[in-house]
Amino acid sequence: MNKGICDKIKFMLWGMTSRLKENKDFINDVNFKFKSGTKDYIGVIDIEEEKVNFNGKDENLGINEIPSYIAEQAQKYDELEFVINERGKKFILNADNKNVKTKQVDTKDEKTDEHAFTKSTLLNRNYLIRVGEADELLKEIGILTKDGKVKNDMIRKYNQIDHFVELVDSMIDELGDVDTINVLDCACGKSYLTFVLNYYIKEVKKKNCYFIGIDRSENVINASKEIAKRLNYKNMQFLCMDLNEYIPDRRIDIVISLHACDIATDMALGTAINVNARAIMCVPCCHRELLEQYRFDEFNSIIKHGVFRARFSDMLTDGVRALLLETQGYKVSVVEYISPLETPKNLLIRAVKVSDKNIKAINEYRAIKEKFNITPYLERYIHI
Repeated sequence: MNKGICDKIKFMLWGMTSRLKENKDFINDVNFKFKSGTKDYIGVIDIEEEKVNFNGKDENLGINEIPSYIAEQAQKYDELEFVINERGKKFILNADNKNVKTKQVDTKDEKTDEHAFTKSTLLNRNYLIRVGEADELLKEIGILTKDGKVKNDMIRKYNQIDHFVELVDSMIDELGDVDTINVLDCACGKSYLTFVLNYYIKEVKKKNCYFIGIDRSENVINASKEIAKRLNYKNMQFLCMDLNEYIPDRRIDIVISLHACDIATDMALGTAINVNARAIMCVPCCHRELLEQYRFDEFNSIIKHGVFRARFSDMLTDGVRALLLETQGYKVSVVEYISPLETPKNLLIRAVKVSDKNIKAINEYRAIKEKFNITPYLERYIHI
């Protein structure tokens, strides 16, 4: 290729390679192919190791050196295709002796959905995390078989995860135009929800994101690290520690918690308050803490039946959690996030930070606390 074309290649690659610095966590690979006559000459750039392998040789190559290197090599060949494979999209530069062009390709458009499972037999709904587009992810978390079919015993889990993503979707939009959405998953367990949200935010919503998963189990943390490695999700961090010891090293936008048992849910909510999270999505699990605490003499003739006492404790626990979040300036809604046929643990507490402390909610909480003679675990995270 002539010098004028090579200079243009160099100039355009400066713009393209800036993505390698800004989106390093999302780059799958960088490769290029020169053509001379009918023969192809293929090269691969390792941006982590800052090396290039071309024509059987390894050389050190920093990100800033890529444009000059490619432009210099281009003088020896007739055509060039340079590709940055980023999660969810490709950036391609094509050049020959006549012109230099760039384009962006959504990799979702390249995937087939011939096996698409688009409707749930229970919910009759379209999915946001679609078979045919998210197969690698869905296989990794056990939703799909190796041949791309939804496992019968995982349909309910698939419904739960996908509907949770649907509810998070509007919350993501409410965050506005932030450079990176930082998500903290408290008591993350196997982190399935975290992996799904990672895929959805980056590859469907086209927004940069970073995830921190915390759990006290070393086994589940190690398993999550292995899944992240296999998926090449580099924008994730997994920590084996107590939530109460966590100190963030970055702004936290969303805190999520799915089925954290008893006061582990309160620890998740308390952590969200302490890090001043802008949004919270929490699905509580078992409720034991207030069962033996609360007293409601006026209703003794009713709650003397154990099942009624337990159910009232469940409602009281989550109601107080919602009220305590309101005291800290969160706008709170509590909804059934999925059908009770799917799971009885189906309440979702959704909170968005809208103001500073709410005096009205503080007074309401004080009255409730006195009336029922309770001291909820979550209160220790809050100055009332």
